[in-house]
Amino acid sequence: MKTVHVKTDSITLAGLPRGRVDENRLDATSEKDITSQMTKDNAEAMQDSAKFTRRVRHRLGLSQLEFSRRIDVSLETIRNWEQGKRQPTGAARALLKVLDKVPEAALSALI
Repeated sequence: MKTVHVKTDSITLAGLPRGRVDENRLDATSEKDITSQMTKDNAEAMQDSAKFTRRVRHRLGLSQLEFSRRIDVSLETIRNWEQGKRQPTGAARALLKVLDKVPEAALSALI
């Protein structure tokens, strides 16, 4: 993940509304806190992807082995997706979305 550092000019910020920012809490936030939150956010996103993959497979009524054979992906890859160790990317993610929306058409096209 790319880190971007931004400096702000306090003079240009003076005319803006304050908003709902707890400046004391913001100032007290360390790089370690930020890194920890990013790690938690990434883990949560991985679990969402795992749940989606598992849900698609369950809706099709296939075992992990059957599912891996039907979409031509290794069984280990399916397991990694469903356990949240890896995320489907690119074409695999698109295929899962199609399988979720129009499973009959997708499965017939894969034969």
